[in-house]
Amino acid sequence: MTLFSHWRASHYVAAGVLSAGGLVWATREAWPWRRPLTAPPIVVSEAYAEVTETLGRREVLSDVLGRAGITGRDYVAFLAAARHLPARRLRPGLAFQVRRLKTDSRAERVTVRLSPEQRLQLDRGDSGWIETVETVPWTIVRLRVTGAIESSLYDALDKAVADTFLPEGERRTLAWAIADVYDWEVDFTRDVRPGDRFTVLLERLESSEGERRFGRVIAARVDVARAPSYAFYFEDDATGIAGFYDDQGRSLRRAFLRAPLAFRRISSRFGSRFHPILHMWRHHEGVDFAAPYGTPVRATADGLVTRVGREEGGYGNVIEVRHANGIRTRYGHLSAFGRGLHVGQRVEQGETIGYVGSTGLSTGPHLHYEFLVNGRPTNPQRKDMGSGTPVPRTLRPAYDSVRLQLLTQLEPHGPPHVDPTVAARDD
Repeated sequence: MTLFSHWRASHYVAAGVLSAGGLVWATREAWPWRRPLTAPPIVVSEAYAEVTETLGRREVLSDVLGRAGITGRDYVAFLAAARHLPARRLRPGLAFQVRRLKTDSRAERVTVRLSPEQRLQLDRGDSGWIETVETVPWTIVRLRVTGAIESSLYDALDKAVADTFLPEGERRTLAWAIADVYDWEVDFTRDVRPGDRFTVLLERLESSEGERRFGRVIAARVDVARAPSYAFYFEDDATGIAGFYDDQGRSLRRAFLRAPLAFRRISSRFGSRFHPILHMWRHHEGVDFAAPYGTPVRATADGLVTRVGREEGGYGNVIEVRHANGIRTRYGHLSAFGRGLHVGQRVEQGETIGYVGSTGLSTGPHLHYEFLVNGRPTNPQRKDMGSGTPVPRTLRPAYDSVRLQLLTQLEPHGPPHVDPTVAARDD
């Protein structure tokens, strides 16, 4: 290669380098160290945090709201706005839904379910707290449940009814409701035998949030010793008649309840017995019902309270009620009396007048119940409580129409003749 060729090649290389350098200089604004410093954009997906604060035992509203950051003047303003919140009558376990900004320790919203039908919401606004009361809508669905009793009514319902049909607590309420319907007719601890069946037509309430709870019993059939006992609800607005009647139109209500406790076990019957404390045989002038301490005791009939207090003898805390036709009932060994109960007060059948205890000559919590006719102790389990008052003759056509309609829903395929598998409809 000649000298001229080397010189030309070197000039081309130099020109290329200069050109490349010029391009780099021209785009110097793109150099990393010349770019402005910027942070990635902040994306807020959830600006609020929500927690549940529960009212504990021996707590007051200020304790719960204090955990939500509502204290001092803010608490006073909250109370002033919460006109529908019974601050002094809140039950332990009540849940408060608290919403706050993640950047703030104070609550922005407090929501509390006061009842199945009512929800209360308080929001923090520019001028203070604002209260909103929301009515929770419930729809009524009529359903049928059937099953067999092997040990107890509640156990039978627990097997027949799934959690998706009714929650456990609502099943317990249903059992109490059925027992109340048949309170004058059937003692579910003594009268039923293993294999006796029950069928209940009930109303279930459903909320828009998917909650389900028991409404009321509409009709029922309970086979007691294989003999059917029907109950149909009937009411007439014009006359004010309302209650359950049997298939003959007779009221299931009697002058006296079969027992002063809804669910009970007879631990000592009327008659002669060996006293567990005195260790001697003596006549037992009443019936003892074993029940947990604090179980509500009901007046078995309408009457006038003639005695309330503690007796130095074997009764302990005792209540006595005078009824019509020379009948008195006596309730002993109570732990406490109904609130405000006093001599001269009128009580209604089924009203709570006291609570099961173990005062007086007692070896454990139970209720001693006496039934006296003209001063003479009488076995309440053998006393004829009479037949129920029938539907008035003028209303009999209306009752028959309602009864046939309910019977069709209660027994859509006719009365059962065999014991089918325990089942409950869930739709």
